[in-house]
Amino acid sequence: MITNDDMDHVFHALAHQTRRRILDLVRDQPGQAVGELAKGFDVSRIAIMNHLKVLEDAGLIISEKDGRTRRLYLNAMPIQAIHERWLDTYSAYWADRMSLIKHAAEHAAKANSKSKEA
Repeated sequence: MITNDDMDHVFHALAHQTRRRILDLVRDQPGQAVGELAKGFDVSRIAIMNHLKVLEDAGLIISEKDGRTRRLYLNAMPIQAIHERWLDTYSAYWADRMSLIKHAAEHAAKANSKSKEA
């Protein structure tokens, strides 16, 4: 189960536009080398390495050594865990509330149509 600290790390990692773009690129090209990835940005390789560190600390990127090259892979499990723990809980809450509203509206419409018939 994902902890609040884990969620904080994931949300922090996702809060930066460059890191979200890195995740998109790694998702689209699994196993991409860090050097290849860095070429697509107008910042230094060190800046990309710093972003990758944040993403790895959040568990969103897995890097694997391949000789002198680091290959990057997306790990979507932390996002899925947040979805299961947080979003599903809120979705269930609001689905229940919407069901109650729907039931009340149907009941009111039925009562209204009966009063018009009389």
